[in-house]
Amino acid sequence: MFRNLISPSITKPLSAQKSVRSFSSASVLRQAAATNYQHILTETRGKVGLVTLNRPKALNALCNDLFVEVNEAMKNFDEDDNIGAIVLTGSEKAFAAGADIKEMKDNTFVDTYKKDFLGHWAKISDVKKPIIAAVNGYALGGGCELAMSCDIIYAGEKAVFGQPEINLGVIPGAGGTQRLVKAVGKSRAMEMVLSGGANLTADEAQSLGLVSKVVPADQLIDEAIKTAGKIASKSQASVQMGKELINKSFEVPLSAGLRWERAYFQALFGTADQKEGMNAFAEKRKPTFTNN
Repeated sequence: MFRNLISPSITKPLSAQKSVRSFSSASVLRQAAATNYQHILTETRGKVGLVTLNRPKALNALCNDLFVEVNEAMKNFDEDDNIGAIVLTGSEKAFAAGADIKEMKDNTFVDTYKKDFLGHWAKISDVKKPIIAAVNGYALGGGCELAMSCDIIYAGEKAVFGQPEINLGVIPGAGGTQRLVKAVGKSRAMEMVLSGGANLTADEAQSLGLVSKVVPADQLIDEAIKTAGKIASKSQASVQMGKELINKSFEVPLSAGLRWERAYFQALFGTADQKEGMNAFAEKRKPTFTNN
């Protein structure tokens, strides 16, 4: 019944899912080994994977090699059955101050088009598990776009969000003209993108809906990991379906979205976790989900 509505990978047991991904650009075929990253740090905290951007001298500018490493780390956590959610963060001074301008300044149109420049930045959207961006300091240009490509954004109280690409003679190229307007509205998005200024403070970003929560900078990562741990404790089929459907709501008409939602809801009655969750509720105890 649901064959034409539900992604085939959703109907498999989570432990059986094998993600096969390839980068679209020849320049990103080299993937950093998980134990030999140069521009990021990774660790696990319980059922949460933590990825930290680590180019402090460049304010975590998003060079090509850094993004290759981020994609590889995300892929590894996404395929790890012991991980249920991921946190992406930077330093207290900068989440990411933008793309690496020195790296791209001499590119030509033919080169960027043929190699699908920045195309591999979209790979983060393929991650099935929820990603929380924990943003301290600057999230400008590509840094703001990277944060918006995550599922939830928490911000330190001194975080700054902006899209200043127009000052360089270009426009945002990784979601700044698309995701930003859905978060803050047309007028503010236009102001930010077209003026290259009008940056958002953390409190402004929260009031507009770009950010879920603002916390003191020194508590940001712990707060993000706390929420990620709560998400990771839930039934992963339900979590991943919920994420997929919310993202789908930006792309399909309401009537279609409601059909998808109903089909996924009905499909979950074929899982052991649905039985456990509802029986636990009836028996007034905490459920023990097995992701089956």
